Amino acid sequence: MLSDVFSEVGIAATYGLAGLLLMAVGFVLVDVLTPGNLREQIWVQRHRNAAILLASNLIGVGIIVATAIAASHGDWAQGILSTLAYGLLGLVLMGLSFVVIDAVTPGKLGALLMEEQAHPAVYVSGASHLSVSAIVAVAIF
Repeated sequence: MLSDVFSEVGIAATYGLAGLLLMAVGFVLVDVLTPGNLREQIWVQRHRNAAILLASNLIGVGIIVATAIAASHGDWAQGILSTLAYGLLGLVLMGLSFVVIDAVTPGKLGALLMEEQAHPAVYVSGASHLSVSAIVAVAIF
């Protein structure tokens, strides 16, 4: 019985690590797609637009990871693999949605989102990240 608890904790830990890895990749993706240093933009300069964009990306990754875990039905190996695969797919699609929005709107989206003043484009981009995540999550089932 105690070994079952430790086994389940180990499984939860590996899923948690997979989720953290994907969130780190998401952070790097947003940092690459936007000008300047994202850590500086959010934690030092306190730019709300950058924080909203990153937060939508991290929430989206969480949605995908949680759905992949739920869909694994106790098969740990398949669950970890699908978590990583669908998580990466979601991140690629979030990045693609950012590029598409940038291509069809005036100005450079990344530069607009790094401005100090609130910009409505951050909500559009954030909604795109969450929508893509929801689509990928539903595709898992």
